[in-house]
Amino acid sequence: MKRVALWVIALLVIAASCSYAKKVERTVSYNMPDGTLKIISFNIRLSANKVDGRNAWKYRKDATLEMIQKETPSAFGLQEAMPDQVKYISDAFPQYDYVGVGRDDGKKSGEFMAIFYLKDKFELLDSGTYWLSETPDVVSRGWDAQCNRTLTWVKLKEISTGKVFFYYNTHLDHIGEKAREESVKLIVDIIKKNVPEGMPVIFGGDLNSSIDSPIFNPLLDMNMKSVRETAPETDHKGTFNAFGTAPSNIILDHIFIRDIEPISYRTLVGNYGAPYISDHYPIEVVLKLK
Repeated sequence: MKRVALWVIALLVIAASCSYAKKVERTVSYNMPDGTLKIISFNIRLSANKVDGRNAWKYRKDATLEMIQKETPSAFGLQEAMPDQVKYISDAFPQYDYVGVGRDDGKKSGEFMAIFYLKDKFELLDSGTYWLSETPDVVSRGWDAQCNRTLTWVKLKEISTGKVFFYYNTHLDHIGEKAREESVKLIVDIIKKNVPEGMPVIFGGDLNSSIDSPIFNPLLDMNMKSVRETAPETDHKGTFNAFGTAPSNIILDHIFIRDIEPISYRTLVGNYGAPYISDHYPIEVVLKLK
């Protein structure tokens, strides 16, 4: 009986240590100067996909944390993030807070367009989510889209300088051409309504379109500029890799800015501990608030 009790205790200790191991927190060391932002946009590839095989989320998740820890963005926007992925990242990095809701119920169901930001660097002044549809204030699907699509946004104040900016994060539909076109028009209307003239604004995500697509004309007409195209330091590497099966020149992920200075653009193609951390590479921009 005593031996059985000892075995039970041992198993409980092992279980407790395993549970603790899953909750180990990572630290980030942010070293950007005041007034300078490092923003990452990343289609994380949803964890629920069962056809990914050796590229399934369980094989990529630690490398995803490694990327965040190594690059240490001041804020980052995720696309395709399922609730378990959002929680996994949030648990690992208590230095960040996040906003975002599930696209299928406005709560926890479906993919998030989550925006994470460093809590000790920024004060969250406002935030929200719109649905890319004819009824953007309620859970809905727009035009010819195959999926519900959302736009999550934050209004942040840099605590050290008092400077304020807006950041919008989205994922345009991969099937509906009209949905992509109308979504950009809607996003432009939202930015015009919400962002005061002269206030810095960042917009980006997986836009499922090349930079020369005419759907972006409404953005260009309101003086939004592609960081990739305008930053002094940049690259033109493909952002969609399909886990190594896509041509290397497909660029679907973009970040646009207005009233903020572009410093650099980078496609994060490095190895963070897995061959691919998603079927998209993260993109990173460094910007200077005016």
